This record gives sequence, C-alpha cells and structure tokens, in this order.
Amino acid sequence: MLNDNWFSVAEIQPVRGWRYNPQLSEHIDEYVSPLFDVVSTKQREALYRNPLNSIHLSVPLGVDAVGEAKLRLADWQAQGVLRQDELPGIYAYYQYFRLPGSSQEYCRKGFMCHIRAYDWSDEVVLRHENTLPASVNDRAELLARTEFQTSATHGLFRDADFELERYLDEAMLDPLYQTEEDYQGARDVLAVIQDAAVIRRFQEVLAARQVILADGHHRYEGSLAYRQARLAANPRATGREPWNYHLMYLTNSAANDLRILPTHRLLLDMPPGLSDAELLTRLEAYFTILPKDDAYDLPEIIAGKPWAFGLYLGGNSYKIRLRPEVHSQLDWDTTPEVKALDLTVLHYFVLERVLGIAGPDAQRSWPGVAYVRSFTECLTRVDRGEARAAFITNEVTMAEVERVCHSGAVMPPKSTFFYPKTIGGFLFTSIHEAEAAHPFQVCP
Repeated sequence: MLNDNWFSVAEIQPVRGWRYNPQLSEHIDEYVSPLFDVVSTKQREALYRNPLNSIHLSVPLGVDAVGEAKLRLADWQAQGVLRQDELPGIYAYYQYFRLPGSSQEYCRKGFMCHIRAYDWSDEVVLRHENTLPASVNDRAELLARTEFQTSATHGLFRDADFELERYLDEAMLDPLYQTEEDYQGARDVLAVIQDAAVIRRFQEVLAARQVILADGHHRYEGSLAYRQARLAANPRATGREPWNYHLMYLTNSAANDLRILPTHRLLLDMPPGLSDAELLTRLEAYFTILPKDDAYDLPEIIAGKPWAFGLYLGGNSYKIRLRPEVHSQLDWDTTPEVKALDLTVLHYFVLERVLGIAGPDAQRSWPGVAYVRSFTECLTRVDRGEARAAFITNEVTMAEVERVCHSGAVMPPKSTFFYPKTIGGFLFTSIHEAEAAHPFQVCP
C-alpha cells in the first residue's frame, strides 16, 4: 500500500534521460520544438517537415496521432536516434535570453528531474490557473500510450540561500550540448549531475519546500490523470512505479532572472450595438479615463500602477484606472489575494460589468477576447479592424503569484507568461516499468 508520508514533501528523483544521439545533438537546433500550447501554425508546418523533429512526439499528426507517436518513438529508439544515458542524473538547464528592447543578457538557472505527481489536495505542488479538460485528456492519452515525456513543465521553489546554484554552475563547465538560438531567441544549454551525494542534497533541499507550477498545467494534470488511472487498476501499487512521476524543470523563484511578461487583452468583438463612445461611457462608471497622445507610451504610463490599464480604441489612446471606492463591488467568490490582481479587476469590471460576460467560466469560453503578448500586435490588429479594442496590462509579479498560490485560489486565464519557455526535445524521460530499476529510490 502507499505510504502517506511520501506526500508531505516535494520528492524528486534523478532520471536516465533519453536524448538525441551525439551526431544529431551537434545540430540540436534542428530537433527541438516549442511547447504544444505555444507553437504557431507556421512553426508547426516548418517543424513537421523534419522527420526527426521532436514535434512528432509532442504534437503528433495523423488519424491516430497518438498511435503514430508511439510507433515513431519505438522506431527512433530501435534505430538509435534517441539513446538513453547509462547513469541517472539531474540535468542542469540554463536559458540565456534578452528581453525585448534590452541588450542585457539574463540567465535563468534550473534543473530537470522527476517529481512525484502530487494531487493538488496534497498542497505540495501548487497551481495558479485552471485547465481545459479536453487539453488535459489529450496530454493524458499521449502519456498513457507512449509512456514518454517529451518536455518538462516549469516549477518554482524558493531558496534565498541559492545553495543548489553552485552545483549547477559546476556542471555547466562541461555542457552536453546547446542551441545556437531557439524559436524565441534564447540560448539553451544542458549539462548533467550524476554525483550521488550531490543528487541527494538536491532531494533534501526540495523536500523542505513547496513547488509552484509556473507553466505546463495541462501536461502536469495529464500526468495526474494517468497516475490515477494506473492506481485504480492496481490498488496495491507501492508508490515507486515510474508512472508516479512527472518531468519538471525547477527554478529558484528568489532569482533575479525569473521573468514574467504581460499578456494583453484584445477585444475581438463587443455586444451588438455597442459603439466606441458607449464603451467609454460604461467604463466611466468604474474607471477614471485620461486621453493620451501616443499609444506607444501606454506601457510606460501604466507601469507599476495598480488597477491601471492602457486602452486603444478607434485609433485613440487612454489610460484607465479603477476608482478605488468601487473595488468593493468585486463580488466573485475568491480570495482577497486574487481580488487584488489587476487582471481580476479587468475581467470583472470590463468583461463582466461593462460587456456582460458574467463569471470566470463564461469568460474562459467566450470567443470575443484574445490573449496577446505583443503590444504592437494589439495596436496593429485594432488599426486593421481585426479587433475593436485593446486593453494593455502590466505584468503579474512573482510575489503576486506566490500569494495567490498559497491562498489556494487561481488567477484569471492567461495571467502569467513566464519567459522564456522551456523547449521540447531537449531531454526526454520514460515512465515505463523498466525505469524502476535505477538506484535512487528513497528521498532522504
């Protein structure tokens, strides 16, 4: 039977990673791919033309797409396209990147390993957004039939002492391979730690901490769904079976190189008969509205100001800011930490009160809003008539993410965009029964 004590700490395990063979790894840029939920149609078309690109495993095509992925995986393993490392390890993963408009280079330091797939109720891995059941089922089916994990989700732990970074830095002195530049302009570098004593120290540090899931909620819930199905079929499982684990990229939330970019709201449509002038009139019931001369100044004008947004409407620019006295009208059944967020204010007072799209569930499925990361794209699409209005937002802070997660609530959809994203195909792991034999089993 399962030992309940295993569920009180963040248990991580090293893995015997599967990687492209040394010849292919010399050209790793040709085989990595964006995550399944951020890859564009144009990117997909280009990647699918390469028969060895990892997208064929992560976002497979075909009438029986998952069956195709399973067959392709077996072929790649048999032909030596993918090879498994002999020893288990923790894989250091660094991403060097620059933010738009800046020449400063950052380096986000982290590592990939297996983490036990904890239920949300265990309060070990914490979430900050809800998921779509169809996408979770898609990920669970792919995992169940291939028993292979093609890209790591992104988790955050807080360690103000930065104890693990020195081990990661040392491993990076001898990298396995690196990209020249991935699809988002980042340089990705992989190294491995196989020293047993160091790995156990990683386990000890994580055992004292909770993990916030930054990115990959659908993939993580896919692992949960698969694990629950296996447990239902085998109630006498020991808890050490490989399918109890999930591939995760862990980074320190205390680091200065953790970046969250804003995601703006683009109104593709408005209720019938609602003119631009009427929209402004309705907004005035809740917001102060100040016309501005130049739309390109909006991000700077609202920067750091709570409950403030840029509005681009009919070629005109405005700064809008919630009147403090009306915030108490926000009556959604959620925590004070969520109610304090800019995006909760935007979704409640604009989408619900002004546009009549009532409640988070209705807003999640409403096709009249698009979530756009590019500020200039927002302006361009309004100018082209592809959208009625753009609401420009500030980024969510890491402190806000932590407060919301610890409150047990979730944020509005598309609240965070952790940058850069991890890439698919850089490291694969298996959860097949054969993986149960490696020596690292008990978390210290």
